[in-house]
Amino acid sequence: MIKSKLCAEFNIKYPILQGGMAWIADSSLASAVSNAGGLGVVAAGNAPADVIRNEIRKTKELTDKPFGVNIMLMSPFADEIAQLVCEEKVQFVTTGAGNPGKYMQSFKDAGVRVIPVVPSVALAKRMARDGADFLIAEGMEAGGHIGKLTTMTLVPQVVSAVDIPVIAAGGIGDGRGVAAALALGADAVQVGTRFLLAKECNAHQSYKDMVIKAKDIDTVITGQITGHPVRGLRNKFTKEFLELEKEEGKKDNPDIKMIESLGAGSLRCAVVEGDLEKGSFMSGQIAGMLTKEQSCAEMVEEFFNECMKEVEKLYKRFS
Repeated sequence: MIKSKLCAEFNIKYPILQGGMAWIADSSLASAVSNAGGLGVVAAGNAPADVIRNEIRKTKELTDKPFGVNIMLMSPFADEIAQLVCEEKVQFVTTGAGNPGKYMQSFKDAGVRVIPVVPSVALAKRMARDGADFLIAEGMEAGGHIGKLTTMTLVPQVVSAVDIPVIAAGGIGDGRGVAAALALGADAVQVGTRFLLAKECNAHQSYKDMVIKAKDIDTVITGQITGHPVRGLRNKFTKEFLELEKEEGKKDNPDIKMIESLGAGSLRCAVVEGDLEKGSFMSGQIAGMLTKEQSCAEMVEEFFNECMKEVEKLYKRFS
């Protein structure tokens, strides 16, 4: 089996981490991924501490395996969530949309491993200096909030720049993607969009069907003018958002707050209500290669069985 520092650190079977997808990554999905031999994650999103405490405790009831919490650092409840994961003795946190430096000592004192998402080498170096245990180098192929570099270019540069293990994310949807990430120097992979299609995922069926029906060119990036770009599937919402961005972009002083307000509540519309017009169906570019729902156990096994076959095929080409 694949040797991995992530597996050794958390005593898990497979070097795969589930993405911290807001509104999607709940106790049901997180526990299923952990039970399948990977690392599940409960996403805090913009939820208050009481809601996340309930999800953490539900996850503990559903699995005795390690799992983590994703903290969106722009959330008004970030301070409360950071304190909560320490109190609940969650094994690790993944962080995005900011710098977790202010919480680093508290996490360390509580024995919580820190795994920030980084979109650049500069931030990777800073997080490594500040005491991160692992890094998630996420390319712009990913769904949701993204950076400017692709996984293929970002991962090897981050691996070369830091001396802690790197987890590759963005554009990984099967065993070929896992093999490629490992070849780039990654210790493990993070997967989001494919886990959205897990049978244990509680996202609305319309969301899942939209991902399954998607073609390779069906994702677009909104929010570039705001400085917070988001990748999602094309629909009426993205069309209106892009048209508004285009019009505001012609002005000397575009109304950024007004543009951002258009997206308020849109992710909930997609995940909970399955609203095909008003919802923000965040998805990575791998949507075009996804064709079915599976259990998390089936997905994880398939990832690494395929990965081993790809490695064997490569070996034969060089022998």
